[in-house]
Amino acid sequence: MPAHAKQRLSEKLRAEQLGVGIGERWFCRGLEQTFEAGQIWGVLGANGTGKTTLLHTLAGLRQPQQGQLWIDGQPLTQLDSKNRARQIGVLLQEATPAFPASVREVALQGRYPHLSPWQWETPADIEHVEKALLQVGLAELGDRDQQLLSGGERQRLKIASLLVQQPQLWLLDEPTNHLDLHHQVGLLHQLCAQVREQQQLLIMSLHDLNLAARFCDYLILMHLDGTIQAGPAVQLLTEAVLSRLYGHPIRQVIDRGQSIFIPL
Repeated sequence: MPAHAKQRLSEKLRAEQLGVGIGERWFCRGLEQTFEAGQIWGVLGANGTGKTTLLHTLAGLRQPQQGQLWIDGQPLTQLDSKNRARQIGVLLQEATPAFPASVREVALQGRYPHLSPWQWETPADIEHVEKALLQVGLAELGDRDQQLLSGGERQRLKIASLLVQQPQLWLLDEPTNHLDLHHQVGLLHQLCAQVREQQQLLIMSLHDLNLAARFCDYLILMHLDGTIQAGPAVQLLTEAVLSRLYGHPIRQVIDRGQSIFIPL
C-alpha cells in the first residue's frame, strides 16, 4: 500500500487552520493538527482557557470561528446527524437532569445511532449494554432508577452509554469528574486499552496532571493568553512548561520510572 494511502487510513480527525473562540476572545488560532487512530490525547489548561469549547467544536456541537474539521477524510459539516453519532461519542461536563429510567434503559440509548427508524433493539444490542455495565461496575444496578445513583455512578453510566454507542472518536470533557481514585484509574485504563486495540481515537480534557502523564500519548496545552502547544506528552510535561501553563510553580518528581507532578 502506498505511504499516502496508509496515512489516510490512520487519520481519524484533522484540524485545518482551526480557530476557536467566544465573542471577541480567541482560545486558539490556526490549529493545524492530525489525530491518528490509536492515539490518546489530553487537553490541559487552567480554568477559562477554552478546553470545553474546543471539545464542543471538535464534536461539531458549535461552529469554529475559522478553519475546518475532517473526520476520516470527510468534512465534519457534511456528516448528517446519524453518521456523526455513529462516529463521535461525547461526554459532556454539564450535569443533565435525571429522568425516571433504569440504568439499563439509559445505557441502551447508546445503541440508537445504530438502529433504523422504528427498529426494536436486538439481543445483540442488549448484550452490548450488559457488557458495558459490567465494564464500568454497574452490572448489579441495571434495574435501579438512575435518579437514585450517586454522582460517581451517574458518571460511570454516561461512560457505559458511550461504550454501548461504540464511537470511533471519543471526546470526553473531564471524564474523571465525581469518580473515586479506583474508578479514575480503572476506567481510564480500560478506555485507553480499547482505543489502542480497536484503533479508535480518544481526546479528553483533564485537570489531573498525573493522570495525563500516565495515560496520554499527546497533549494540547491551552494557555490563558490564547496560545496553544500540541505535541508528544513527554516533550510538554516539564516543570517549565506546566508552571507557565497554570501560572503556578510545579515540580516534577520521578518515582519508580513514573513522573509525578506536585504544585509547590
